[in-house]
Amino acid sequence: MLHILAITGPLYLIIALGYTVTRAGLFARADMRVFGKFVMHLALPAMLFNALSQRPVREVLNLHYMGAYALASGMVLALGFAWTRWVARRSMSFSSMVAMGMGCPNSGFVGYPVLLLVLGAPVASVSLALNMVVENLLLIPVLLALADLGEPGEQGRNAWHRVVWQSLQGLARNPMLWGVVAGLAASWLGLSVPEPVSRTLQLVAQASGALSLLVIGGSLVGLHTQGTLRTVAQISVGKLVLHPLAMLLVLTWLVPVPDPALHRAALLSCAMPMLGIYAILSQRHGHEGVSSAALLVTTVASFFTLSTLLWLLNPV
Repeated sequence: MLHILAITGPLYLIIALGYTVTRAGLFARADMRVFGKFVMHLALPAMLFNALSQRPVREVLNLHYMGAYALASGMVLALGFAWTRWVARRSMSFSSMVAMGMGCPNSGFVGYPVLLLVLGAPVASVSLALNMVVENLLLIPVLLALADLGEPGEQGRNAWHRVVWQSLQGLARNPMLWGVVAGLAASWLGLSVPEPVSRTLQLVAQASGALSLLVIGGSLVGLHTQGTLRTVAQISVGKLVLHPLAMLLVLTWLVPVPDPALHRAALLSCAMPMLGIYAILSQRHGHEGVSSAALLVTTVASFFTLSTLLWLLNPV
């Protein structure tokens, strides 16, 4: 157990440090957006390009992993949406936001640092790249479209067309996906990155792990646990318990991933708290209160659930 705490402890201490220094006024909450932009636009794209360009494409484009990740996440999203929509009888937009909190993990800011420590940079990079493709091309666009379908009038009728167009525009501006594309292209064409360029990218990439966790901690400042306690608990349990259980089910009986390291990466990815912009995406439909509460509770609780999962994966 001390070995597990040696892995998760530093990660959550950095999150706590980010929260503390922001709460104390050393950094403003707005500064976290600046740090986040550095991670999203420079550090993580550099890391992705450097890692993917140095590996054969056949080792990166793991269709088993992508299929398992999409299927497990889709199962949780469908369950969360159906329960909220038809059992709890809430709106389409609210049901979509609940489902998003249950099935869309924070692969970049939390998942990558965890996988980096547990499985190493090559596996963490590939896992992040594949997660980003599934999340940005499938999961998030579908949920946003469902949320908009619940809006009255023309907005709801044209939701799919608008969300598809907005998703394409977002993909064109997403630097992490460009890092994935550029890295795969360099690998496919057999291009050799000059040593000075590779080392420069490596230096920039090394800032991604600690700074991303600091951003998560600072972003939690100002969030409150106000909202429906039952809904917050549902989202938290769905994200931290049902999502990894769904992945375990998929990996065991439906879509096995032969690579042991990627097998563990898929399982750990689903055990992360929800994506950092969860409350921002919910704000469009007025559900940021519950989303912020769920983000705060889930991030704190993930220390215990993630440590338990690591212990189960490494019983010795």
